Amino acid sequence: MGVFTFVCRDSGAEWSAKQHKGELEASAATPYDLQRQLVSAACAEDKSGGVQSSFTMVSPKSAIFQVVIGGASAGPIGGGAAAGGAAASGGAAAEAPKAEEKKEEEKEESEDDLGFSLFD
Repeated sequence: MGVFTFVCRDSGAEWSAKQHKGELEASAATPYDLQRQLVSAACAEDKSGGVQSSFTMVSPKSAIFQVVIGGASAGPIGGGAAAGGAAASGGAAAEAPKAEEKKEEEKEESEDDLGFSLFD
């Protein structure tokens, strides 16, 4: 998994970025074009998996851009596998909520038996 962090600045005519603790740099006319160039540069350095990015404005003329390559995915691929596993288990998945409800009821009953009432 690779994490690339860039400090981005607007000089008025163009946006430029330099990697924090690294050698990658890029410049472009718009923040969007700059982000595309930085993602491409990061992908050229690390080809280990999916790409996530985050662009956060710090001031009107500066921003932080982070590219994360690889790592866990919380999207449809990861979620679909978990849902498929639950569906394959059949009845066990259906019984789990009932067990949780019983535990909640027992907890509520034990809270009621304190010997005093908060609303007296």
